[in-house]
Amino acid sequence: MTGEDQGSRVASASRDISAGASQIFELIADPSQQPGWDGNDNLSEAPTGQRVRAVGDVFTMILTGGQVRENHVVEFDEGLRIAWRPAEPGQEPPGHLWRWELEPIDPASTRVTHTYDWTQLTDESRVSRARATTTDRLRQSLDRLAALAERR
Repeated sequence: MTGEDQGSRVASASRDISAGASQIFELIADPSQQPGWDGNDNLSEAPTGQRVRAVGDVFTMILTGGQVRENHVVEFDEGLRIAWRPAEPGQEPPGHLWRWELEPIDPASTRVTHTYDWTQLTDESRVSRARATTTDRLRQSLDRLAALAERR
């Protein structure tokens, strides 16, 4: 790393949402739902039928620019935690990670933490975009996710 500490390469935000953890998790674990709450305005669509169920699953997403990404699930605990590393089709992930952690407060409310970690990103051409993924952008995703979950 050149002059940056590891902490500057991790952005995280949390929010309490008035919905049960399983209801919120369905919106995250079903890639076809993700464009509806993406605060980066980077996701266009995902084919249906890709609901994540385990570490090792790979789901595809089409970005707003038309590029396809394969997302490799690296952490999974049903209803509580999910994380993936995006990559170009057929390529190894370049080192950034998206993580969602859900902590039930009670049956009708959940604390949700969204983290973007690019401490292992090695592709210099992606650093500018990674740096632009701030806590505010993560909060936008949380706010949009909350709006969808609380409406259901």
